[in-house]
Amino acid sequence: MTELLDKTITIAIVDDHGIVRQGLRALLTRPGINVVGEAESGAEAVRLAEQLHPDVMLLDIRMKDGDGLQSLPHIKAVSPRTSVIILTTYANPAYLARAISGGAAGYLSKETDPTQIVRAVITAATGDSLIDRNLLQAALAHMLESSSAEVDGSGDGIGDPGITIADIEPLSERERDVLRLMVQGFANNAIADTLCISLPTVKTHVQHILQKLHVSDRTQAALLAMRLKLVE
Repeated sequence: MTELLDKTITIAIVDDHGIVRQGLRALLTRPGINVVGEAESGAEAVRLAEQLHPDVMLLDIRMKDGDGLQSLPHIKAVSPRTSVIILTTYANPAYLARAISGGAAGYLSKETDPTQIVRAVITAATGDSLIDRNLLQAALAHMLESSSAEVDGSGDGIGDPGITIADIEPLSERERDVLRLMVQGFANNAIADTLCISLPTVKTHVQHILQKLHVSDRTQAALLAMRLKLVE
């Protein structure tokens, strides 16, 4: 899997169980992936993100010295380009909604097949779809319904409150087409088929969209697009 990557992926592992961190490090230590740090609490995770700015962070939820979901927005604040994957034993829809709202790129169970964890890290780092389409739609709908603030592009409500319309670069018509399908939860290959363009072209559009929206991953791009009404 990793031999096709353009660059080495840097990753940090956050879990309060040493045996879990050791297992994940052993799993992920391979050509194309470099585990650059470990932490055992939310506070340590924030410091690690600020110091190392890893491409990907695996983050547990319930830890002895802090909740991963509470630390997530702070991690994204100090290292916006880090794609955070929640890795937990708690398959809770409310947690999923909080994770996406807080800036997570993905949400995986610790019962997930190890090869899927490796694939998820690569997927997050390369900008492809990580969260199941139906789960993404359900989580986005839940956040829209539960948000007490108006989704008016003023910096309030769901998504990163620090990004406004004035902060982003204009999207081309084709980029808007791609973003619209990203909001609907389409993976890159499905976007290519729908728009009748090549997969490399889709990947290029996705990377340009992430850069223009100042987000680390497509999940956050979808969330921001809904908040700022970038697509219909």
